[in-house]
Amino acid sequence: MARILFVVTGASFWTLKDGTRHPTGYWAEEFAAPYSALTEAGHTVVVATPGGVVPHVDVMSLRPSMAGSEQIALELEGVLRSAEELRHPLQLADARLEDYDAVYYPGGHGPMEDLCVDADSGRLLTAALASGKPLAIVCHAPVALLATRVKGVSPFVGYRVTGYTNDEEEAVGLASRARWLLEDELRELGVQFSRGEIWKPYTVVDRNLYTGQNPASAAPLAQELLKVLA
Repeated sequence: MARILFVVTGASFWTLKDGTRHPTGYWAEEFAAPYSALTEAGHTVVVATPGGVVPHVDVMSLRPSMAGSEQIALELEGVLRSAEELRHPLQLADARLEDYDAVYYPGGHGPMEDLCVDADSGRLLTAALASGKPLAIVCHAPVALLATRVKGVSPFVGYRVTGYTNDEEEAVGLASRARWLLEDELRELGVQFSRGEIWKPYTVVDRNLYTGQNPASAAPLAQELLKVLA
């Protein structure tokens, strides 16, 4: 059975362009769906965060209106409560790629605050890409690719990638308030960004890099991982 490192944001807010701190964290579905799929298949999950802080769930992601229904929201909450790994994260700086068979980054707006500039995350992503091990990243978490640049150049240049789109940010009312937008920054980084319909599952696989556009893409991304971990 495989060991999968979940790299989760440690941020509890996202600083908007007017200096406002927008409460956030990781998005429940993006942790819970892959966590459930992988652990139910017998794999082991280890959580790491910047500084080893206990990660914060974005409370919006547990609202029935956002989760899809009251029942789904309760199920997500149940998974998060049962996931002891969330209570005892590793320090990201101490995570060693050789100890894991795959790496997964859930999103939420939190990565827009910390993982986008986290050097430890940048080194881990660079090493994971070079290793050939499966590397899966969803929604806002591809913003972490920005921290892989050395002298302005990222090893992810030319890779086919998806992530949370400008239209989706607009739809939740945050595009005009953001300092910058994920889709714009990824295109500027030099990846080949593609996208599907907003809020619908959309995944892209390029070599050992697996990316998903939005929360609905987290479960399909986990299924892609399971195919190569089996």
